[in-house]
Amino acid sequence: MSRLLVTGGAGFIGSAIVRRALAEGHEVRVLDSLRADVHGDAADGRTPVPDGVAFVLGDVRDDAVLDAALDGVDVVCHQAAKVGLGVDFQDAPDYVSSNDTGTAHVLAAMDRHGIGRLVVASSMVVYGEGAYATASGEPTRPPARRREDLDAGRFDPIGPDGEPLVPGLIDEDAALDPRNVYAQTKVAQEHLASSWARATGGRAIALRYHNVYGPGMPANTPYAGVASLFRSALARGEAPRVFEDGRQRRDFVHVDDVAGANAASIAATADLPDDSFRAYNVGSGTVHTIGEMAAAIAGPDGPQPVVTGEYRLGDVRHVTASPERIGRELGWHAEVDFERGMREFATAPLRAAVR
Repeated sequence: MSRLLVTGGAGFIGSAIVRRALAEGHEVRVLDSLRADVHGDAADGRTPVPDGVAFVLGDVRDDAVLDAALDGVDVVCHQAAKVGLGVDFQDAPDYVSSNDTGTAHVLAAMDRHGIGRLVVASSMVVYGEGAYATASGEPTRPPARRREDLDAGRFDPIGPDGEPLVPGLIDEDAALDPRNVYAQTKVAQEHLASSWARATGGRAIALRYHNVYGPGMPANTPYAGVASLFRSALARGEAPRVFEDGRQRRDFVHVDDVAGANAASIAATADLPDDSFRAYNVGSGTVHTIGEMAAAIAGPDGPQPVVTGEYRLGDVRHVTASPERIGRELGWHAEVDFERGMREFATAPLRAAVR
């Protein structure tokens, strides 16, 4: 078993990873800043980790804090990041500092301490728009959607023949094409991890999460995932508001499955060759639309989703990925199916609202 540091280990996904790591017998330490825009009043004197887990309060950009957190550690699971699309471009400095500068500090500290195993949280947003083909079956990657098309309700990317492109599953060999600030920072985190591995002989795995949902999601932060926003609306007795036409294709993966992917990756870093970096898609492998997800959470008796036609310019239309590589190489497969997961999530507790 490993001595594991989970950065961001008091967060939504980090907490699930900590629980899974404890169950597998790892010695676990958590480093978390408990930033107010994520945790609200969490820093009120309570230790936000399970019994038996050492907790270090601090920011990953603070080298003194990092040195204390990394002492005696074998492997780092780096989850600490600012997530979500952002409110506007004024968020850009915080994204870059929190995600990219923070990751650089983590990797430099790992080098100082001679720690050579890393699992880092990435995201499906690194692909931009997903895989597409023309109506005749020719693979293609569409350009960024135009504001004038979105204003007119033309949401699907159009091929050179003037017809909507046909979406498919994207794999890890596809070119990265980040289309918003958050996506740019996740690509940079992957590149930093790869550079660290080459420079130090380390072994790194990046996990490209799909749309993660489950108990313990933040209740109302504007940076939360869409499942949390829909669930929060229902808790207020309001109908979920679905952007565009609700037909955006996504893959919704339960947080417990994401924790399992991290557990498999932590184990795998012990067997990778030195100086290696590997990326894996983490999704259920089953495609659903945003509208289907909203309806599944609402159930037959709840306020039914309202399709608004609104859009966010940085959003992509369709992105769904193949988890075939992680299944073949690490033996990981999602276990929580969409219907059961959404049914349970509809009444699951969320994190306290951020004021």
